[in-house]
Amino acid sequence: MSWLNRKRSSQLAGLVSTDASITAVELNTITFELAGGKGTVRRNKKAVHRTTTTDDKRLQSTLKRIGVNAIPQIEEVNIFKDDVVIQFLNPKVQASIAANTWVVSGAPQTKKLQDILPSIIHQLGPDNLESLKKITEQFNKQVPEAGAASDTAQEENDDNDVPELVPGETFDTAAEEAKDS
Repeated sequence: MSWLNRKRSSQLAGLVSTDASITAVELNTITFELAGGKGTVRRNKKAVHRTTTTDDKRLQSTLKRIGVNAIPQIEEVNIFKDDVVIQFLNPKVQASIAANTWVVSGAPQTKKLQDILPSIIHQLGPDNLESLKKITEQFNKQVPEAGAASDTAQEENDDNDVPELVPGETFDTAAEEAKDS
């Protein structure tokens, strides 16, 4: 038994044998006196607090190890995802062709494909012609369905409308003719 354990045992035994009522304050002072110092268990691991700057530095060191190079003078990057486009204006673009890695950093904006399509159509080359045809087919399928729904709604509204009067007739004469027949 170590010296510290013997001291603690004797203190606790003395308190128990002489005074049966140990207050919480006395017990805390005994444990605080004995906590830490020589003979106590060492803490295994210190808590690591990571900041975003640490993560950014690690990312930059990893990218440097891969061998990415900055690509200057890129005005816009568009990432197409279903019917949504993630757009970066004036981004910082880095690439490593050997590692098949592209890094795009900047402020992203999420837009609908229909909103951005007219401004990017001149950027599409002949390789993307098939993709553009598929997009227009999907768009055309959506538009007639909406048009057909509006046509049926228009027909229902036509039945509820008040018919136009014939020039020279009034409501009174039309009502009298309806009563007579």
